[in-house]
Amino acid sequence: MVYVALLRGINVGGKNKVDMKQLKVVFEDAGMTSVRTYINSGNVIFSSSDRSRARLAGLLEKAIAHKFGFKIAVLVRDLRSMRTVMKALPKSWVNDATMRCDVMFLWDDVARASVVKELAIKPEIEEVKYVAGALLWRVDRKGVTRSGQMQMARSPLYKKMTIRNCNTARKLLELMEA
Repeated sequence: MVYVALLRGINVGGKNKVDMKQLKVVFEDAGMTSVRTYINSGNVIFSSSDRSRARLAGLLEKAIAHKFGFKIAVLVRDLRSMRTVMKALPKSWVNDATMRCDVMFLWDDVARASVVKELAIKPEIEEVKYVAGALLWRVDRKGVTRSGQMQMARSPLYKKMTIRNCNTARKLLELMEA
């Protein structure tokens, strides 16, 4: 089965530095096959016969901690769940000079539609949609600093997600389907 592992908080601001070539080897040594990394922000596409995303995440977190000496949260999504998220992402939502669009992948313990009610959304500049396992967030570029997304970074919910811009999320699905 094809999966993507989304690592939270690596190579950000010079902290938790992880070399992608070394990360690929860690995954292979942990028994994953067809391992491929995408950009430097901790995206790893791989195959495994194990069908438990939670078991895979735990195994990979331990392997990463052993190799790099620090704990990194790993969120694993299968091809079907990635397709569901990407199908819900409007094609008109993009990252460009006028718009910012992010996919916030949620850990299972907070992945519920009611999570949207916990957010400080400003409808005049942003829009948020929940889809199984993720929040889709679009904000006008000129309003980014006033958006609820900026406030969310200080909330406990923020620690239960890993964020990819919509371009990266779309590319990850493309790589998983290849």
